[in-house]
Amino acid sequence: MSHSHTLRFLFLFFCLIHAPLFSSSSQQEQEQQPHIMLPSQPTQKKLTTLHFYYHDILEGENPTVVQIIDPSNTPNSLGTTFMMDNALTEGPELSSKQVGRAQGMFGLASIQDRGMVMLINFAFSEEGEYKGSTLSMLGRNPVMDTVREMPIVGGTRLFRFASGFAIAKSLWSISTEQHFVVEYNITISLP
Repeated sequence: MSHSHTLRFLFLFFCLIHAPLFSSSSQQEQEQQPHIMLPSQPTQKKLTTLHFYYHDILEGENPTVVQIIDPSNTPNSLGTTFMMDNALTEGPELSSKQVGRAQGMFGLASIQDRGMVMLINFAFSEEGEYKGSTLSMLGRNPVMDTVREMPIVGGTRLFRFASGFAIAKSLWSISTEQHFVVEYNITISLP
């Protein structure tokens, strides 16, 4: 192999190995940009509102709330935790038509006030428009406030991919120490 052929071979070999270095900067920039797919049409979200009443039965023969953690000597009972399986009804009376259950847990999570952290699944009855569907609520509940807002973070069946908020209103005028009633208005967005 002649000296000129050897030089040409080395030059071609060098060019092949280092070809990406010689590409234009705009091509490199384009290759590094993430590819974003935009929807062809804007998606329309569906808003749904729900209204029901929630019943904490704290004492008696059939309590629906039970304490599961009782830490000793904590400020403002911090860490006290409860499990629940509360009735959800159409009207404020416990005898009103039941539409589901509120199942989950809550605990005292604040030293300064009676703020709770709540994790509740609203499980709707096996009849009616929302049968077998659930909504999940997770957030802070300043329970001594008459009206409070908490986030809806998901759901199942008809409420898959749900997000939204719940407005809870304590009905002090009809609640007792044994039976606490809360009115819920929930607004959720669905794809």
